[in-house]
This record gives sequence, structure tokens and C-alpha cells, in this order.
Amino acid sequence: MFKTVLCDMLGIQYPIIQGGMAWVATGELAAAVSEAGGLGIIGAGHAPADWVRAEIRKVKALTNKPFGVNVMLMSPFVEDVMAVIVAERVPVISTGAGNPGKYVPSLKEVGTKIIPVVASVALARRLEKVGVDAVIAEGGESGGHVGEIGTMPLVPQVVDSVKIPVIAAGGIADGRGLIAALALGAVGVQMGTRFMCARECTISGKVKQAIIKAKDRDTVVTGRSTGHPVRCLENKFTRELEALEKRGASIEEIEELGTGKLKAAMVDGDVQYGSVMSGQIAGWVSREEPAAEIIKDIIEGAREVLGSIPTRLQLQEDRG
Repeated sequence: MFKTVLCDMLGIQYPIIQGGMAWVATGELAAAVSEAGGLGIIGAGHAPADWVRAEIRKVKALTNKPFGVNVMLMSPFVEDVMAVIVAERVPVISTGAGNPGKYVPSLKEVGTKIIPVVASVALARRLEKVGVDAVIAEGGESGGHVGEIGTMPLVPQVVDSVKIPVIAAGGIADGRGLIAALALGAVGVQMGTRFMCARECTISGKVKQAIIKAKDRDTVVTGRSTGHPVRCLENKFTRELEALEKRGASIEEIEELGTGKLKAAMVDGDVQYGSVMSGQIAGWVSREEPAAEIIKDIIEGAREVLGSIPTRLQLQEDRG
């Protein structure tokens, strides 16, 4: 019922991609999502190539299904990471923070599908021209580095502006979000925050509990003055950042405060002075569960939504 062009393109059962979150999306999580019928993604972040290679081989040992790697193009190790991806013949990569155009020929030579994350129509058009296979239109509701446009207005504008498939991301966590994305013209969804609470996700349990306890207004965006805004759960760290920005601190001072804070949260469990990157949908996430149960819930929820639409339309007609 939910097979789309994305499923055919990537060889997956359901049109669901797990976000490639740095310090979060390890081989264990990626393998679990892929094994359950979605596309698991390893988050390379700023990790060196040897770590990425080890995580790729971990996934290959745990599943024979397609998976991917998210590459931050601003990473100091990007050249070596790309060489590993080509050598390991990784089926899919997603990219952020740059233009992957220079790597497209070598990736396509080994059959790797290239799917950049975009936050604007202009970037989607530019990347289509360099030969990427699809784009992920990510709204500002998402966790981590964000753009200024929400998912609902961004997705249909990107869909109408490019000929390649578009995946929706930002604020999506259940079957209703999947149906909404498909209605907007997307061919699938990417989700991050809910998968942070997958049982196979290796982040600190303190972070998972912070997400589960979060309310609808508990995320904030900091770093706008640096040109690289980030959405996180509000805590003492984000309040310190906000104070720095209000007094006009330099970009260097702000970036110095943020150095190492993502690892401090995700690995060390510092949910007060670490950077707990999370999307606005955190207020909806209520429990830790296996990745397979998350995907099953999304698909079953989507079926329920489709089944309820005729009833809702009939009720509206009767009232009219």
C-alpha cells in the first residue's frame, strides 16, 4: 500500500528514512531500521574515515538490506570519508552543509544514490543540476541545524520546482506525518527525533528520557547570529548561548562555547550543559521502543488515517 518510487529507487520496503544524526546514528541503529524495512543511515558527522568504515562494516554484519551514510561536507575528513564510501560501495548517501557535486561521478560509478538535505527551493534546483538522485526537503521543525522555512510550506514548493523525487523531513514521527508528506507530493519521509528513542539507538538514556519528558514548546533555536542556527531541547547550555547572542558576542566566542557539546549530551549524558539536538516533535514522543515497532506503528497509523478520511469527508458533507 505504501510502496513509492523511493522504495524502488533504494530497494526498501517502506518509504521511511532514518536521519543521519552525528553521535546518534551508529551502525546498530542503522542496521535495525534497515532490517525493519526502512533505510538506516550512519551519521558520519565530523568522525574520521576509520570510524565510518567500522560502522559500515558493522551494518553489513547485521543486515543484508540497503543502508546509507550521512556525510557532513564541512567535515575535515570529508575526502577520506568519501573514499571509504566508494570503496565500501555504500548503497546510499545523504549529505548536508554543502554541495556534493564534485563527488557525484565517483559515487555514481559504484552505484551509490546521492540524496542531499535542502532547506530551500534554490538549493534543491542547484543540486538537481549536478546530478543528485533525490533531495530531502527539511523544514525548520527538525532537530540540529535548521533552515527558516517550515515543512508544510517547503515540501510542496520543492516538489513543484524539481523533477527528481523529494523526501519530506522535519516534524514527522507517525503515520499521520507520512500521509501528510505524501499528500504534499513527497515520495517518503525522513525522521530523526523518534528514532533517537529506538531501543537500538546507543545514545545516553538520559537523553532519551529528556526527549520523552519534553513538552511541545521545549525546543529552542540558537546560533542565528552565526548563520548556522541549531534546534535543541532548552537547557542551561542553550540559555548560555542565548545570553551570549543577546550581548552581541562574536561568532568565535559562541562557537567556542558549543565545541564538544553534542558529544557531551549524546555520549556522556549531560542533558543540562550538552547540546541535546531534537526536533519539535519531541513533545509527542512518549516511549523507548525497538526500531521495528516504530516503523510498524507508522505504517499501521498511516493505514488508519487513510481509512478514516472517507468518514471525515462524509461527515463534512452531511453537516454542509
